[in-house]
Amino acid sequence: MKKAAVYLAEGFEEIEALTTADILRRAEIEVDLVAVGGNLQVAGAHNIKVIADILIEEISHENYDMMVLPGGMPGTLNLDSSKILKKQIIDFDLESKYIGAICAAPLIIGKMGFLEDRQATCYPGVESQLFGAAYRDDLDVIVDGNFITSRGPGTAMAFGLKLVELLKGKEISENLASDLLV
Repeated sequence: MKKAAVYLAEGFEEIEALTTADILRRAEIEVDLVAVGGNLQVAGAHNIKVIADILIEEISHENYDMMVLPGGMPGTLNLDSSKILKKQIIDFDLESKYIGAICAAPLIIGKMGFLEDRQATCYPGVESQLFGAAYRDDLDVIVDGNFITSRGPGTAMAFGLKLVELLKGKEISENLASDLLV
Protein backbone atom coordinates (compact mmCIF):
# COMPACT_ATOMS: atom_id res chain seq x y z
CA MET A 1 0.00 0.00 0.00
CA LYS A 2 1.22 3.49 -0.86
CA LYS A 3 1.89 5.79 2.09
CA ALA A 4 2.10 9.57 2.48
CA ALA A 5 3.14 11.87 5.32
CA VAL A 6 1.27 15.18 5.70
CA TYR A 7 3.21 17.55 7.95
CA LEU A 8 1.40 19.82 10.40
CA ALA A 9 3.03 22.72 12.24
CA GLU A 10 1.24 25.32 14.37
CA GLY A 11 -0.63 27.65 12.02
CA PHE A 12 -1.02 25.20 9.09
CA GLU A 13 -3.75 25.92 6.53
CA GLU A 14 -6.53 23.52 7.47
CA ILE A 15 -8.15 23.29 4.03
CA GLU A 16 -4.87 22.33 2.38
CA ALA A 17 -3.81 19.75 4.97
CA LEU A 18 -7.14 18.09 5.65
CA THR A 19 -8.48 18.12 2.08
CA THR A 20 -5.27 16.55 0.85
CA ALA A 21 -5.20 13.92 3.60
CA ASP A 22 -8.88 13.11 3.01
CA ILE A 23 -8.47 12.70 -0.76
CA LEU A 24 -5.41 10.48 -0.32
CA ARG A 25 -7.26 8.28 2.19
CA ARG A 26 -10.29 8.00 -0.10
CA ALA A 27 -7.88 6.60 -2.71
CA GLU A 28 -6.77 3.98 -0.16
CA ILE A 29 -3.39 5.60 0.37
CA GLU A 30 -2.23 5.31 3.95
CA VAL A 31 -1.70 8.78 5.43
CA ASP A 32 0.11 9.82 8.58
CA LEU A 33 -0.49 13.30 9.91
CA VAL A 34 2.97 14.25 11.18
CA ALA A 35 3.27 16.81 13.98
CA VAL A 36 6.17 19.23 13.76
CA GLY A 37 6.89 21.02 17.01
CA GLY A 38 6.75 18.43 19.76
CA ASN A 39 3.00 18.04 20.40
CA LEU A 40 0.56 15.69 18.71
CA GLN A 41 -2.20 18.31 18.97
CA VAL A 42 -1.57 21.01 16.38
CA ALA A 43 -3.70 24.13 15.89
CA GLY A 44 -4.26 25.37 12.37
CA ALA A 45 -4.23 28.95 11.13
CA HIS A 46 -7.94 29.22 11.96
CA ASN A 47 -7.58 27.54 15.34
CA ILE A 48 -8.94 24.16 14.29
CA LYS A 49 -7.09 21.68 16.46
CA VAL A 50 -6.01 18.40 14.93
CA ILE A 51 -4.50 15.38 16.65
CA ALA A 52 -1.63 14.12 14.51
CA ASP A 53 -0.77 10.44 14.20
CA ILE A 54 2.94 10.70 14.89
CA LEU A 55 5.70 13.14 15.79
CA ILE A 56 8.23 14.12 13.14
CA GLU A 57 11.04 12.70 15.29
CA GLU A 58 9.46 9.24 15.07
CA ILE A 59 9.26 8.82 11.30
CA SER A 60 11.69 7.67 8.66
CA HIS A 61 11.52 8.49 4.96
CA GLU A 62 11.94 4.80 4.10
CA ASN A 63 8.35 4.18 5.23
CA TYR A 64 6.76 6.73 2.87
CA ASP A 65 6.26 7.26 -0.84
CA MET A 66 5.41 10.95 -0.54
CA MET A 67 5.61 13.92 1.80
CA VAL A 68 3.11 16.79 1.74
CA LEU A 69 3.73 20.29 3.09
CA PRO A 70 0.60 22.40 3.58
CA GLY A 71 0.92 26.17 3.66
CA GLY A 72 -0.70 28.66 5.96
CA MET A 73 0.83 31.23 8.23
CA PRO A 74 2.62 30.90 10.50
CA GLY A 75 2.53 27.17 9.68
CA THR A 76 4.85 27.50 6.71
CA LEU A 77 7.38 29.47 8.74
CA ASN A 78 7.19 26.88 11.52
CA LEU A 79 7.82 24.09 9.02
CA ASP A 80 10.67 26.09 7.51
CA SER A 81 12.36 26.42 10.90
CA SER A 82 12.44 22.63 11.47
CA LYS A 83 15.90 21.14 10.92
CA ILE A 84 14.39 17.65 11.13
CA LEU A 85 11.95 18.47 8.33
CA LYS A 86 14.72 19.83 6.11
CA LYS A 87 16.75 16.66 6.65
CA GLN A 88 13.69 14.59 5.70
CA ILE A 89 13.16 16.70 2.55
CA ILE A 90 16.75 15.96 1.54
CA ASP A 91 16.26 12.25 2.26
CA PHE A 92 13.03 12.10 0.21
CA ASP A 93 14.70 13.88 -2.68
CA LEU A 94 17.77 11.64 -2.64
CA GLU A 95 15.43 8.70 -3.23
CA SER A 96 13.39 10.65 -5.83
CA LYS A 97 10.28 10.34 -3.67
CA TYR A 98 7.44 12.78 -4.22
CA ILE A 99 7.50 16.08 -2.32
CA GLY A 100 4.28 18.10 -2.51
CA ALA A 101 3.97 21.68 -1.29
CA ILE A 102 0.98 23.99 -1.53
CA CYS A 103 0.31 27.70 -0.94
CA ALA A 104 3.27 29.29 0.87
CA ALA A 105 4.99 25.94 1.57
CA PRO A 106 6.86 25.84 -1.78
CA LEU A 107 9.08 28.55 -0.28
CA ILE A 108 10.58 25.86 1.98
CA ILE A 109 11.85 23.75 -0.90
CA GLY A 110 12.59 26.89 -2.92
CA LYS A 111 14.88 28.29 -0.23
CA MET A 112 16.63 24.91 -0.09
CA GLY A 113 17.42 25.19 -3.81
CA PHE A 114 15.26 22.28 -4.98
CA LEU A 115 13.15 24.35 -7.38
CA GLU A 116 16.03 25.87 -9.31
CA ASP A 117 15.47 25.38 -13.05
CA ARG A 118 12.06 23.81 -12.38
CA GLN A 119 8.54 25.06 -12.99
CA ALA A 120 6.61 25.79 -9.81
CA THR A 121 3.65 27.67 -8.45
CA CYS A 122 2.63 28.98 -5.04
CA TYR A 123 0.41 31.49 -3.27
CA PRO A 124 0.68 34.92 -4.94
CA GLY A 125 3.33 37.02 -3.25
CA VAL A 126 5.53 34.07 -2.27
CA GLU A 127 7.08 33.57 -5.72
CA SER A 128 10.21 35.56 -4.79
CA GLN A 129 11.05 32.73 -2.38
CA LEU A 130 11.15 30.07 -5.11
CA PHE A 131 14.79 30.91 -5.93
CA GLY A 132 15.57 29.95 -9.51
CA ALA A 133 12.19 28.41 -10.34
CA ALA A 134 10.16 29.35 -13.39
CA TYR A 135 7.10 30.67 -11.55
CA ARG A 136 3.74 29.90 -13.17
CA ASP A 137 0.51 31.53 -12.05
CA ASP A 138 -1.55 30.05 -14.88
CA LEU A 139 -1.67 26.49 -13.49
CA ASP A 140 -3.20 25.34 -10.20
CA VAL A 141 -0.87 22.35 -9.82
CA ILE A 142 2.56 21.76 -11.34
CA VAL A 143 4.55 18.54 -11.37
CA ASP A 144 8.22 18.91 -12.21
CA GLY A 145 10.24 15.79 -11.48
CA ASN A 146 9.43 14.58 -7.98
CA PHE A 147 8.19 18.03 -6.86
CA ILE A 148 4.51 18.98 -6.91
CA THR A 149 3.48 22.55 -6.15
CA SER A 150 0.07 24.18 -5.92
CA ARG A 151 -1.34 27.67 -5.40
CA GLY A 152 -3.50 27.70 -2.25
CA PRO A 153 -6.65 26.67 -0.38
CA GLY A 154 -8.85 26.87 -3.48
CA THR A 155 -6.57 24.46 -5.34
CA ALA A 156 -6.35 21.85 -2.57
CA MET A 157 -8.79 19.47 -4.28
CA ALA A 158 -6.85 19.57 -7.57
CA PHE A 159 -3.60 19.17 -5.63
CA GLY A 160 -4.89 16.12 -3.75
CA LEU A 161 -6.20 14.51 -6.92
CA LYS A 162 -2.86 15.05 -8.68
CA LEU A 163 -1.09 13.37 -5.74
CA VAL A 164 -3.47 10.42 -6.07
CA GLU A 165 -2.74 10.26 -9.80
CA LEU A 166 1.00 10.12 -9.10
CA LEU A 167 0.71 7.39 -6.48
CA LYS A 168 -2.18 5.29 -7.82
CA GLY A 169 -2.73 6.25 -11.46
CA LYS A 170 -4.87 8.54 -13.58
CA GLU A 171 -7.92 6.26 -13.68
CA ILE A 172 -8.21 6.10 -9.89
CA SER A 173 -7.77 9.86 -9.65
CA GLU A 174 -10.39 10.51 -12.33
CA ASN A 175 -12.88 8.08 -10.72
CA LEU A 176 -12.37 9.75 -7.36
CA ALA A 177 -12.85 13.19 -8.92
CA SER A 178 -16.11 11.99 -10.47
CA ASP A 179 -17.30 10.55 -7.15
CA LEU A 180 -16.51 13.89 -5.46
CA LEU A 181 -18.34 15.84 -8.20
CA VAL A 182 -15.20 17.71 -9.20
